[in-house]
Amino acid sequence: MKSTKNVLLALVLLLLLCGAALASGDAGHEVESGVLLKDFLYRCFNFAITVGILAYFVTKPIRKGLAGRSEGVAEALATAEKAKAEAEAKFAEYDQKLAKASAEIESIYEDIRREGELEKERILANAKEMADKITLEAEKTASNEINKARVELRREATRMAIEIAGDLLKKNFTKDDQSRLVDEYMQKVGELH
Repeated sequence: MKSTKNVLLALVLLLLLCGAALASGDAGHEVESGVLLKDFLYRCFNFAITVGILAYFVTKPIRKGLAGRSEGVAEALATAEKAKAEAEAKFAEYDQKLAKASAEIESIYEDIRREGELEKERILANAKEMADKITLEAEKTASNEINKARVELRREATRMAIEIAGDLLKKNFTKDDQSRLVDEYMQKVGELH
């Protein structure tokens, strides 16, 4: 309605301007100007009717086209808003998944680090236990070797003492000493029976 009023107002202004243009014409040509004025007014009237008819028939399709275009723009805006909302929802979902994945990665890293520390402690405990066993074994082996060496040294010392005593007896022991020892031994045996 507003556009129809605007078109009619434009036509009225056009007629007024045309009238003013004619009125400012040459005054000496009144007879001719009367005919010209009638011809001009007739043409303006025809023009106004033509414009009015065109406006009447053309404004509806233009309005429909504009309304359709307006609806199309509104639908496009609604579709764009819907797509924006879906994109924001997807973004939020992916952001949440990314945060969850980051938390899981951090948790896995902490688990691996903790397991590594436990494994390190276990390996160190096993190594200490093995070192203690090896030390104990070495001490036992050393003690056994020392005992063996002592026994061997005693045997050797005993053997050497016997040899030295035998040598000394052979050198210093006489037949008189032998007779005296035999007599003493016999006496002791006799006392026992």
